[in-house]
Amino acid sequence: MKLRTVVLIILAIIVVDQALKIWVKTSMNYGEQIPVLGNWFRLFFIENEGMAWGWKFGGEWGKLALTLFRLVAVVFGVFYIRSIVRKKYHRGFIICVGMIFAGALGNLIDSMFYGLIFTPSNYGTPLATIFPPGGGYAGFLHGKVVDMLYLPIIEDKMMPSWVPIWGGERFTFFSPIFNIADASISIGVIAILLFQRRFFRKHPHEGPTTIETGARVNDTVQVS
Repeated sequence: MKLRTVVLIILAIIVVDQALKIWVKTSMNYGEQIPVLGNWFRLFFIENEGMAWGWKFGGEWGKLALTLFRLVAVVFGVFYIRSIVRKKYHRGFIICVGMIFAGALGNLIDSMFYGLIFTPSNYGTPLATIFPPGGGYAGFLHGKVVDMLYLPIIEDKMMPSWVPIWGGERFTFFSPIFNIADASISIGVIAILLFQRRFFRKHPHEGPTTIETGARVNDTVQVS
């Protein structure tokens, strides 16, 4: 697989991810929901401090540490992708690694730059604008990640009373709100776990291996 192909896959994921995030950020009020396919698939605009699937991590210092870690991981990913392409790893594995890299980079862009280029989004505030004259809502590396994909397959139902611990409580099945970058990371990781035997299968050598040496062989020398 050529490196150019991997780069195109990564760019395609990032472009789609960023285009949707920018549209949501500038076109939807914070907390607004827009049905896409009935009630089980909606656009639901929220922001988080940088972890996948809307999780949080340790306030401002945790946010900074997470962003720096993601930045280091992305830099490492550049060299790793070049290495596995050069070594001709399985095509599927290379694509999965590219998807994970694209997802990490997509969310890193939010963390690095969104605080600089957008006005804040909160409940009851006007729609966010991009490149405001007075500057953005946060400094470099402190931007929030935009999430919007919400797939509540079962929403606000009552857990049967016979279920231990949670019986009688209301629940929603698959409640995380995520973005395309999160989905790209998850699909890449899950695919590697499911197909690892195929990705890392060792092919037996075809025929004996010939080793060339500078030694002279005659009838009195035994080669083993």
